[in-house]
Amino acid sequence: MTVTLQRFLDDVLGDHAAITVTPMTGGGSCEVFAVDRGSSRWVLRRAPAHASSATAHDVLREFRILDAIKDEAVPIARPVVACDDPEVFEAPFYVMERIDGRPIRQAVPDLWAAEPETHGTALEELIKALVTIHAVDWRSCGLVDMARPDDYLSRQCTRWLTQLDSYGGRELPAAHRISDWLGAHLPAEQPGALCHGDYKLDNVLFAPDAPPRLLAVVDWEMASIGDPLVDLAWALVFHPGPEGAIPLGMGKEPRFDVARLPDRASLVESYTTRSGRSTAAIGWYDVFARWKLAVVLEGSYSKFLRGHSDKPVHELFGAQVDLLLASATTLIEQGRAT
Repeated sequence: MTVTLQRFLDDVLGDHAAITVTPMTGGGSCEVFAVDRGSSRWVLRRAPAHASSATAHDVLREFRILDAIKDEAVPIARPVVACDDPEVFEAPFYVMERIDGRPIRQAVPDLWAAEPETHGTALEELIKALVTIHAVDWRSCGLVDMARPDDYLSRQCTRWLTQLDSYGGRELPAAHRISDWLGAHLPAEQPGALCHGDYKLDNVLFAPDAPPRLLAVVDWEMASIGDPLVDLAWALVFHPGPEGAIPLGMGKEPRFDVARLPDRASLVESYTTRSGRSTAAIGWYDVFARWKLAVVLEGSYSKFLRGHSDKPVHELFGAQVDLLLASATTLIEQGRAT
């Protein structure tokens, strides 16, 4: 496998160099490998070896997006090359530069602990990078064919409700009530923007030292042309403070110093000022983000209930789904969603 990959890289890059390939952890639904070739340090990201052709296409689609925006202001790991031939490395893949950074999942970097007064910078960096993504001129970048006509939000509501019904699991009447509310209160369409699709603290890489510096936005497989406030509300669901439904960076030590973090309203204001976009209807997007995340997690929980998943975390998703739906319902009932 390494031999065929080396030959492919030699042919494409026009030189010859030995490589070493080492499996890495992470990568979400894809598999990732460290590739060292001469002085170059790369990451290879491929579809799982058992993936369908649709999943394989997503890997190449992700490369295409990164290649299209590589000269924009968006901080990314620069793409190097892609390959659609599964004979080279068992599945389609692409190669990108390796960034020495880390995502924020359960804890923050050790070196941040000594400077808690800088913790808020991490969230400010998150918003600043999101604004640069949404500012990309996707038409001039050659991504016009990714855009669909109007009614993006309406189509999103239909898509995720259909996804929920396809599980054949729990009935979840609250999810259907929220879906009805979302459809009846659709906000005005935002101008289309390049959207990441899964934007949050554990899909960006930060430098390990303080103060926090965002080095790259990663995991672009869900990217599309759509409503940018969906990205913003999704990121806010994972706010480390009490306003976050699923706080990141708060699972174990060292944690964020919550008292030093900007609250949700401050982050929305920062986004509004930097982007020039109206966020007047952000309450609707807050409900949508919780509802959509509940639908996504219910898919894994349904697999667990059917005995098709033995991952312990999937058993916990059922309770998380219930909490997300309850949170969305509370926003609606308290009039905070309009």
